[in-house]
Amino acid sequence: MLLAVKSLAYGGDGVARADDGRAVFVRGGCPGDTVEAEVLADKGRFLKASVSEIVDASAQRVKAPCPYFGECGGCQWQHVAYSAQVAAKRQSLADALARIGHVSDYVLDEVVMGAEPYGYRNKAEFTVSRVGGSMRLGYLTPGGHDLVSISQCLLLPSSHRKAPGSLAGVVRYLSSDSTADVTRVALRVAHRRTDVEVDLWGPPGGFPRQMAAKAFTSAVGATTVTRALLKGRPGERKVSRVEVLSGRGVWRERLGRYEYSVSAPSFFQVNTTAAELLVTLVLEGLEPQRSDRVLDLYAGVGTFTLPLAAEAGETVAVEAEGSAIRDLRRNLEHARLRAVIVPGDAARALEGLGRFDAAVVDPPRSGMRASALHHLVAACPLRIVYVSCDPATLARDAGLLRDAGYSLARVTPVDLFPQTYHVEAVALFVRS
Repeated sequence: MLLAVKSLAYGGDGVARADDGRAVFVRGGCPGDTVEAEVLADKGRFLKASVSEIVDASAQRVKAPCPYFGECGGCQWQHVAYSAQVAAKRQSLADALARIGHVSDYVLDEVVMGAEPYGYRNKAEFTVSRVGGSMRLGYLTPGGHDLVSISQCLLLPSSHRKAPGSLAGVVRYLSSDSTADVTRVALRVAHRRTDVEVDLWGPPGGFPRQMAAKAFTSAVGATTVTRALLKGRPGERKVSRVEVLSGRGVWRERLGRYEYSVSAPSFFQVNTTAAELLVTLVLEGLEPQRSDRVLDLYAGVGTFTLPLAAEAGETVAVEAEGSAIRDLRRNLEHARLRAVIVPGDAARALEGLGRFDAAVVDPPRSGMRASALHHLVAACPLRIVYVSCDPATLARDAGLLRDAGYSLARVTPVDLFPQTYHVEAVALFVRS
């Protein structure tokens, strides 16, 4: 099938049109390409295809620098010029807000970018599988079913670009011990500190603790090594407890003026430079005053809580995850700041908290539950800044907020994830 690729879709594929007018989502396509494509699936209203031959390459097509690109599922757009990547991300936000949220009359800023399109990640997470008597480490393929063993990752800082190969070597070394059961290995490399952490994820039971701690410390210069013990069904991220195998047991990074300690199960933005941009945009949107009572919903380890506590009269942080709450308390104490911490589910925790002058919400990819959004609106903040990592759920919730009396004033896309289709957005809502 001969196709002219016109654009990029959220999800990573190029978009073309078949002769019958149906959309064709072309894996490996770049806007401006003319390609021969193999149809992988007919979904009725659209087709899924893959590039089999590039007939006429787009001016926006570049050579992917990573030798694993196309096999590894970590990146989707290394073959697309960076300027085209950010243009596609901005368009994906605009399309979702119009199609799903039915919102208009807002300012959509140009994409705000971090320092570098490569070497930006402070965290990488690798899957471990056991084949026979040996364990392998790598990234999953785009389909998520197979494992690609890699020796380097260009998204990691240059100091640890070759760390995947070193981690894989340690995992093979640990295979000799039958008690070394590991399902994932996470590497955290601070950009503003010297901390390097290796987190091992696996089931409880016997484990060669000293052997693992020494090997990972030697291999990647780890300043701490931890082991997160999983509970529940395979694939779930429920942690029963964390063992510290070496070091202080937390990873530290700095955003602006503040230092954050982060435990293995706790979430922290993977792009330090871009996370600092998020903090700036949130503060600019909320304009906190000394007389304000401000809500930080889904507060995590305090990315926004700390700078808000320094500016607002009272800051209330709501967070459900136990490890994040402990980190948040530690981070506030280290910064000599005060905030009211309310543990629990966002919807239930908001009941009885009263009114707020302003609020920042940073929900998971699934967005806000309807009950949580209802209680947020009932708190009557004049300004809400919504930090989102998914255009579709942001658009859905933007429509709900509009119906509840809030107008969308401005959306600023932030590129936390270059070389991928993912985009972060900071949206400002103002009560009508």
